Amino acid sequence: MLVLLSGKKNLLVEDSELNMIKIFNKLYKSSAYILDNLNIVVIVINSDMRILYINPAAEMFFSISRDRVQNRALTVIVNEEDLNNSIGKSIHSGNTFVKREYTLHISTQPTIVDLSVTPVIDKDRNLEVILEIIPQDKNIKISREENLVSQQQASRELLRSMAHEVKNPLGGIRGAAQLLEKELDTEELREYTQVIIDEADRLKLLVDRMLGPKTLPNKQWTNIHYATERVRNLMNIDKNYPIDVFFDYDPSIPDIYADPEHLIQAILNLTKNAAQSITECDRCEIKKITLKTRVKRNFTIGSAHYILVLKLDIIDTGPGINKQMIEHIFMPLITDRAQGTGLGLSIAQSLINKNDGLIECTSKPGNTVFSILLPITSEQQVSENHNE
Repeated sequence: MLVLLSGKKNLLVEDSELNMIKIFNKLYKSSAYILDNLNIVVIVINSDMRILYINPAAEMFFSISRDRVQNRALTVIVNEEDLNNSIGKSIHSGNTFVKREYTLHISTQPTIVDLSVTPVIDKDRNLEVILEIIPQDKNIKISREENLVSQQQASRELLRSMAHEVKNPLGGIRGAAQLLEKELDTEELREYTQVIIDEADRLKLLVDRMLGPKTLPNKQWTNIHYATERVRNLMNIDKNYPIDVFFDYDPSIPDIYADPEHLIQAILNLTKNAAQSITECDRCEIKKITLKTRVKRNFTIGSAHYILVLKLDIIDTGPGINKQMIEHIFMPLITDRAQGTGLGLSIAQSLINKNDGLIECTSKPGNTVFSILLPITSEQQVSENHNE
């Protein structure tokens, strides 16, 4: 069943009665803004297979602007001989067709998609064709992100239970050592009790770090480049990591509603992690880190869909992350570095999660990318969320 909402009335149409030509014609001609905000890739071509329109989702999918493809042949973005032949047949016959799990090559990269081709008639009785593309990778991505968030939450609950069981006896051990210290006569013997106290404090601190941040985020309107520049300055004065940190910013990105201190700490953890990997890599000829910001349209973070999303990439030229490790790197105490604690990435993920975001990672030797995804919302949306 399909429900169309308009300013004048609502249309409730059964599938069996669906007149696709009239509906798509109305959407395309009278409600283009609906297509602009769809998360599905939409391309409209004429009977000569020249592009009349692509929506923003299509611009992102094909990494090309609408102006560059306007009135050009469909082959500039879809150059699949069998698919183009099928579209040509659809134009001549006027019949709709659907392809499931079709391999579409985007910049030579194969992408599995579901697609449909629907001929329509415009108000001037001209034939047009609507091509809809739904990447299957998107569904896989949503499922993976939901699993990542649920695993993170499960691990946090496990750690909280474990921390309670560990910190109670630690407090008893520390207290007993302090009482024993008062009964000892010599400074030499008191040194032993001081070792016990210091180690108990160290273990308590480690448990607290495993649990991550305890406070709720102090959200405010902040610019992501305030956080990235703070991190770049901190890295430049840190003599332990003589790594060049470059930037590639989109200055048009609006302020986001988040805790700036959380952002700084998360970005710093990821950047230091990258610097450590590069520093320890003897075979890495190029040693640099790049902070790159961009905006994504009609994007999902976990299961939530947003019109605009900020994407901050921390890109390093290090040795890469082992394929067996990459699915688990955000879990506490998981690390492939000999001197690592396995807490930096876990804490960074927890901080970003508290600000309704997510961190993803892709890696190969010489190009590891940690991507921070954060929603870009309006003041009205923030106000509505507070009132709910």
